[in-house]
Amino acid sequence: MSATGDATPSGERADAPTDELGLRPLAADEWGDAEYEAYGSLLRMPTDRVPRFGSGHAYDPERFSVVGTFVRHPELARAFWRFNAYQLQRSSLPLRWRELAVLRVAHRRRSAYEWGQHVKIALDGGITADEIDQLAQGNDGFDGTDRLVLEATDELLDEGRIGDDLLPRIDAVLDTHQMMDLVFIVGTYSMLAMAFETWRLTPEADTAPLPPPASA
Repeated sequence: MSATGDATPSGERADAPTDELGLRPLAADEWGDAEYEAYGSLLRMPTDRVPRFGSGHAYDPERFSVVGTFVRHPELARAFWRFNAYQLQRSSLPLRWRELAVLRVAHRRRSAYEWGQHVKIALDGGITADEIDQLAQGNDGFDGTDRLVLEATDELLDEGRIGDDLLPRIDAVLDTHQMMDLVFIVGTYSMLAMAFETWRLTPEADTAPLPPPASA
């Protein structure tokens, strides 16, 4: 049970309010040991070093509605974030290719929250604003491995696999670990887009808006 004592007898936190669709992030007084421990799994910090709600720290959980929503299920959050930390910090896939894939997923799955967060990551990682604008229009303007990563992402979203024509070309430029990581990136961020939209997450105020769908 959390330090606030706001839990059911089974140890599970009481259900979120049902007067609005989706889930709201936890308020300050709803955070307890279980929630901070879960967040620590994402930050790779022991619980006592995790920034507290309202602390003003760069990783203050008040700044990230996704964090406050995810920790409504601390066990799920802890397990998922350990895996996602690998994807974001230790994956064999270079940041550029990873973020091109994530942005394509966010755009096609119409996840405004995911798009806004990963535009920031992409820009910080060296992808240009012009390239991000182009990605929202399609694959024209990209070539080499960038183009193959986007095509592979599209096929995974459309068909659930990389097709027979494209797979040999992917194998020629990505090693086995990178190809596997790409598939799991597309799958993970498709799943997150579903979660974010079901939870009705509101994009953070300082993030880029989701562009309209690409023209047919």
